[in-house]
Amino acid sequence: MRNLDVNDVIDNACFNSFHWLVMCLCALLLIFDGYDLFIYGVVLPVIMKEWGLTPLQAGALGSYALFGMMFGALLFGSLADKIGRKKGIAICFALFSVATIVNGFASNPTEFGICRFIAGLGCGGLMPNAVALMNEYAPKKLRSTLVAVMFSGYSLGGMLSAGVGIFMLPRFGWESMFFAAALPLLLLPVILYYLPESVGFLVRRGEHDRARALLGRLDPNLALDADVQLTVNERKGGGVSVLELFRNGLAVRTLSIWVAFFCCLLMVYALSSWLPKLMANAGYSLGSSLSFLLALNFGGMAGAILGGWLGDRFNLTKVKVGFFIAAAVSISLLGFKSPTLVLYLLIFIAGATTIGTQILLYAGTAQLYGLSIRSTGLGWASGIGRNGAIVGPLLGGALMGIELPLQLNFMAFAIPGAIAALAMLVFALNSARSERLSLQPSKA
Repeated sequence: MRNLDVNDVIDNACFNSFHWLVMCLCALLLIFDGYDLFIYGVVLPVIMKEWGLTPLQAGALGSYALFGMMFGALLFGSLADKIGRKKGIAICFALFSVATIVNGFASNPTEFGICRFIAGLGCGGLMPNAVALMNEYAPKKLRSTLVAVMFSGYSLGGMLSAGVGIFMLPRFGWESMFFAAALPLLLLPVILYYLPESVGFLVRRGEHDRARALLGRLDPNLALDADVQLTVNERKGGGVSVLELFRNGLAVRTLSIWVAFFCCLLMVYALSSWLPKLMANAGYSLGSSLSFLLALNFGGMAGAILGGWLGDRFNLTKVKVGFFIAAAVSISLLGFKSPTLVLYLLIFIAGATTIGTQILLYAGTAQLYGLSIRSTGLGWASGIGRNGAIVGPLLGGALMGIELPLQLNFMAFAIPGAIAALAMLVFALNSARSERLSLQPSKA
């Protein structure tokens, strides 16, 4: 009987059509996920006027979905380690799609908020599981790049939401934005049929025939005879316990990741929720304000791909430090009067270094933790980070409620970027220290 480590096969596999399939399916899922998340910023100016909402009420309403995302990330991240990534992803996808369709029938803020919370449960659970699945199947030398390209679907979803809003809002009203979620739901059978299960999960469940079939698609030249015993070569501790994230020298890096997630998501959702409204207040038309949201998400997609490419060639953590510094600077400058071209460029950079860096945080977190606790690590990081996402819309509403100058609004949104850069610097220093200690000879 010959043992074959699944991780070695995946790490050294050549990129092929199977990797393309996984990446495209996960990207497609995140396009719909991104559409659902950015839809609130698109409809916000309209529903504030229709329901007579104050800025603080609108900020609280925007946070309902993010509360759901926090609980969804914690619940479905850990659940997927038990039932499998594929089932977890399918449940989350169906949940947020149905809740979004029902959202279109909401007649008051209470009904709207309940639907957004339920949709948030699904959105929050899908994201970490899709990242974990892509990370598991990606060859080691392309891991950051493939996860970033896959995650750019999230930004495409935001662009789709803004584009659909520019066309549909004036013609069919805000409800039509939510009814459009019926189209992605038709793709659920395709997702269930073609999306592969986690090969590591199959091995741990003893389903070796299915695991061999998937490995054969990963590496068609691999000889998988009946005498080959598949193994997952890693230490198995406390299963999916959150305490595992703080053991074996991971405590400082886990806390640093959590701080960075909190700050990054605060910036992402403060901008995605309030950028159109802030720009409308600054004198731009609704169509122009939504075009700024397009630029933000286009920057997010470009930033994710560039960041993943840089991370695979240099150091992913140092790339994140640089991106967070750029985020703080670009967001600060948004409040100052600039030529239109410069304003679009600043928004593009802000999107690249907030939405894009969020994607890099997922990629880095997936690489930090072992396979048996990867979804748990991603789920908890994303779930803790959702507190920042909840604060973002509330902060924007509070700032608008006290009628601060535009410059101070954007400066307040930029401060978390500086804090996140410091957190990632601490992460890098601790990681370097752990590597030095691991290289030292053990004492007898």
